[in-house]
Amino acid sequence: MKLNPVFDDLNNPLEQPEVWRNHFDQLEQKRKEAEQNKGLFKVMTANEWLEQAKTTPIPEMLFGEFWHEGEICILFSDSNLGKSILAVQIADSISKGEQIQGFKMEAPRQKVLYFDFELTPKQFEARYSVKNEALKVFENEYQFDDNLLRVEISPETEPPTGTTFENHLNQSLEQSIIETGAKILIIDNITYLKNETERSKDALPLMKYLKALKSKYGLSILALAHTPKRDLSRPITQNDLGGSKMLYNFIDSCFAIGQSNIDKNLRYIKQIKARNTAMLYDTENVIVCQIDKPCNFLAFEFLDFGAERKHLKQITEIDRESLIEQAKELSQKRYSQRQISKELGVSLGAVNKYLKL
Repeated sequence: MKLNPVFDDLNNPLEQPEVWRNHFDQLEQKRKEAEQNKGLFKVMTANEWLEQAKTTPIPEMLFGEFWHEGEICILFSDSNLGKSILAVQIADSISKGEQIQGFKMEAPRQKVLYFDFELTPKQFEARYSVKNEALKVFENEYQFDDNLLRVEISPETEPPTGTTFENHLNQSLEQSIIETGAKILIIDNITYLKNETERSKDALPLMKYLKALKSKYGLSILALAHTPKRDLSRPITQNDLGGSKMLYNFIDSCFAIGQSNIDKNLRYIKQIKARNTAMLYDTENVIVCQIDKPCNFLAFEFLDFGAERKHLKQITEIDRESLIEQAKELSQKRYSQRQISKELGVSLGAVNKYLKL
């Protein structure tokens, strides 16, 4: 039997071959997606993953090799070393599309949400203005770009009945993202989102929440964190990041600020973790800066590159004897070796050795 179909109306879209091809392509795509989805997982060949990756742009630098677009990054240091100063400087740079001297910046100017849980408005003003000693007022304020949106907790606001403060905080954070359209988030300080991050069971929900936000809204997140008391004679490592290692495992990149023993006004910036670039600024090649305020903007000023060891504290015999004495005193007060290690900022091995002397 010979088939001889007749198409009465070739102007009908359903009669056109390309319409049918597109339809079959869509059905095939849906079939493949159904085949790839395995409950919680999506399974594809390595080549298919590479093809999918081609459709997304290469992440651009937001703060040199330290932080790229699409990353959750942590900046940590001991107290009073300038985390917030550097974070505001980075936010200012991104909001204007201008790089900080000594640090590359590839991304275009864009909105930045800076969640400031540390400074009062007056403290913020003091950093970005000039004080008139005679009149006892701040004047000549620095002009930020309107792309930089500073956010703080409203003291008059109470969580709705039946909602915890933490849940209300998270909902408000997401509402701010949606209504401003910002893709860059800087959180100062991460402990404000969850009081306890030292245990895995506390840190895990926080990191899952941040990763979910990142994926849902296409965000780049920089979170600031403190370090516990540390041994200033030892290089900074991932173990100095305050809290559970769960924080470190879930982030894309991480860098730290250290204080130079050469000069109390000097700081060095060290790369701790990177996924989108090589580790360029490790212990042999840290970036040395000073904090300066030539006019109305407190900022890190790039000076040079150097080896971290040159900036570490040199332990003298007197220092060592003092640590041994303190360790034994704390042990007599029934402190565990782990508690002594945390209190003195030395390793567990060092504590064990001190207590045997």
